[in-house]
Amino acid sequence: MPARGRLIALEGIDGCGKSTQANALAGALGARLTHEPGATPVGGLLRQLLLGPDSPPPSARTEALLMAADRAEHVTRVLEPALAAGEWVVTDRYSASTIAYQGYGRGLDPVGLSTLVTWAAGGLAADLSILVDVSVEVAAARLAASGGLGADRMEQLGPQFASRVRQGFLTQAAQDPEHWLVVDGTEDVAALTARIVASVRERLGDAPAARR
Repeated sequence: MPARGRLIALEGIDGCGKSTQANALAGALGARLTHEPGATPVGGLLRQLLLGPDSPPPSARTEALLMAADRAEHVTRVLEPALAAGEWVVTDRYSASTIAYQGYGRGLDPVGLSTLVTWAAGGLAADLSILVDVSVEVAAARLAASGGLGADRMEQLGPQFASRVRQGFLTQAAQDPEHWLVVDGTEDVAALTARIVASVRERLGDAPAARR
């Protein structure tokens, strides 16, 4: 049996650059790249309900439950099979996003959400979560420059919401430094990728695909 794979999550507020870094990290490691929400057929339907600007807005608790449902499907259909087969996986968002967005952002109880998140994920936690941190102002400017401002419901919630979400990520990282890496998302893209890749290899070793 192959050694179990590793799960690495890229986290941060919208516009921080985490998707770019997730793609680069997966390429450097030879890892599988995935994302939340919407990485499965069922997840795609849930993503539209959650983020589609034309969909009726769910209540905060409904939103959290829909996110949990997407994660349960993602873990069952994508993450667990890949990890069991020895693959390393890089996911663009994972459990910490629910705590940050629905907990700190929406004002739901982070402790209660943590129980829901753990249950939905079947106990599967990221081996390493990487927070690509930027200020709310930098993130908003990037979204506006890319034409993406307001592209989904979360991006329409404004700077105060984004500030609470950012604090939610920083708080989680501070509470568990062994499993978190915080990087400066304003650093040059290529230099930041190199820093992240080096840190991942220092903490987790080389992915099997990268050794070949």
